[in-house]
Amino acid sequence: QAEDGIRDIGVTGVQTCALPISVSLRLEMLQVARLAPKLLGDSTELVADFFKSQLHPSGGFCDREGKPDLYYTTFGIAGFLALQLPLPTDQLVGYLRSHHDRIEELNMVDLSCLARGWAFMPKQAWPDDLRTRVLHRMEAFRSEDGTGFFTEPSESQASMYGCYVGLGIAQDLDEPSVVNEQQMLTCIRSRLAEDGGYSNSPDLPFGLTPTTAAAVSLFRHLGSDEGNAARDWLLTQMHSDGGFCVGPGIVMPDLLSTATALHALSSIHFELERIAEKNLDYLDTLWTAKGGFVGSWEDDALDIEYTYYGLLSLGHLSL
Repeated sequence: QAEDGIRDIGVTGVQTCALPISVSLRLEMLQVARLAPKLLGDSTELVADFFKSQLHPSGGFCDREGKPDLYYTTFGIAGFLALQLPLPTDQLVGYLRSHHDRIEELNMVDLSCLARGWAFMPKQAWPDDLRTRVLHRMEAFRSEDGTGFFTEPSESQASMYGCYVGLGIAQDLDEPSVVNEQQMLTCIRSRLAEDGGYSNSPDLPFGLTPTTAAAVSLFRHLGSDEGNAARDWLLTQMHSDGGFCVGPGIVMPDLLSTATALHALSSIHFELERIAEKNLDYLDTLWTAKGGFVGSWEDDALDIEYTYYGLLSLGHLSL
């Protein structure tokens, strides 16, 4: 049992959450994370205070070193919305605008974070050339074969992560045409590992949990049910004491793998009540009385990324 208790509601009556594909990757996660207070109970205020404490005077949210960071800002915004806290919109708009002149310098992940941050803001606040410049920069990360995207300028081969953030950019900017669905499906299929999971690169013998979960989401959003076949592989990555490990042979679960696995399993109609109790026990071990979650049993630093993954996990397990 966690300090101050995050389990004010039991797991009886848990049911599967068949996620719709009528909303973006960003919004479907947010919809689930908003359910976390059902299990947080009185501890919701602690989590809210933690998110508030991570807002930097510059308008962005802090990384683990206390510096404003574009990546962490997306989790901060999502956390505020999940907990129904009023967004400091003016501060956030100012912070996002401070990155506008750097768009051509951003890697694919930071580019997706910028697009996601703006997607949370009122559209009338968007810079006039935001879509044009972000989409132009995005093209620098498209693989030569046109099937997907990579994440760093030094790369040339599409990855699952690159495809995931690429689709996210297209959705967040309301520009679906920049993703060729059939070509991206070809890329995802080529990342099927020998053991039945999915990897970032082709022809690897084993998959990874977050990568396989990304494949499940991508298949769904691209109109395919092929991700359903990953259910059993994902379940084999669950630790005997709860939580999910990053892949075969890894003995320690972590919160990123747990949140993404639960999200994927829920989306393909697996009844989470069958594994809810152990996973709630696992989340208890990562909870702190400071209002945040750590990433694993070996991690003692709090940040809003893992705390948001905690909210996402609790949201799924609260249904």
